[in-house]
Amino acid sequence: MMRARNAALFLLCVLLASPALAQPRGRINGKILDDQGKPAVGVEVHAVRTGEPAPTVAKTNDKGEWQMQLAVGDWNLEFVKAGFDPQRMAVKVADGRNPAIDLKLTKAVDPNVELQEQMKKAAELQQAGKVADARKIVEDLLVKYPTAYRLNAFVAQLYEAEKNYDKAIEYAKISVEKEPAEMELKMFLAELLTQKGDKVEAQKVLDTIDMAQVKDPTVFLNQAISSINAGKADEAIATLDKVGKQFPTRSDVYYYRARANIVAKKMAEAKADLEKFVSMAPADSPQVADAKKLLEQLKDVK
Repeated sequence: MMRARNAALFLLCVLLASPALAQPRGRINGKILDDQGKPAVGVEVHAVRTGEPAPTVAKTNDKGEWQMQLAVGDWNLEFVKAGFDPQRMAVKVADGRNPAIDLKLTKAVDPNVELQEQMKKAAELQQAGKVADARKIVEDLLVKYPTAYRLNAFVAQLYEAEKNYDKAIEYAKISVEKEPAEMELKMFLAELLTQKGDKVEAQKVLDTIDMAQVKDPTVFLNQAISSINAGKADEAIATLDKVGKQFPTRSDVYYYRARANIVAKKMAEAKADLEKFVSMAPADSPQVADAKKLLEQLKDVK
């Protein structure tokens, strides 16, 4: 009698507990088309929500149709198929049957292919004199691919072509900030600052560059020339000393250093640099005639 009563009580507890434990569920379904409007076969539909140990997964059939049963509540769906961009959405699943979820996939585009195609268009527009249109293409790419940091340098170049140095410097600084190891970007920034007339800031940038990594010292030569013109011969000489050490076969380095030495009234050093320049420079170098004239004036310097 005791066993029968215990069994009856256990059965009653199960019956009372079952409605509380059972979760209402809803059915969701839909149809997925590919970029051509045809049924997308084999698309994986992942349903995820907080607290669930693993996603619920379904696949589309040969008609592009899919369905699944989910507990009532908020879910995040992701639709995945190789060669197409994944699509995501949040849905609220209600008890029973829910409205169909139909969508169309978008063909995945290789970012590098798109970047190359669009940059080619931008280059063609720039060559045609449509700089603003070219810049718009690159700026749009930068919005779409924000981690393609080098695009900032291209935008800076296009602003430079428009002589908008403030904007060019703004984008060049971003480029340097994102890729601080790229010496060419720093040199470009220094060149822009020089063109704007901010020679002090340009020099600060150049001072951070390891000359051993420089392939073309033109920006350093331009900065030295600016220093000579400003009467800052010592700064010019210091810059040209560094350039000459790294590029000993650049004849123009000796010509400009001679000019700086003349400003500094170091005539013996100027004469030595001019003699070296004349011995190294090609006969058709535009500075040869001036160098020879200066040497004639300095012929008595010991």
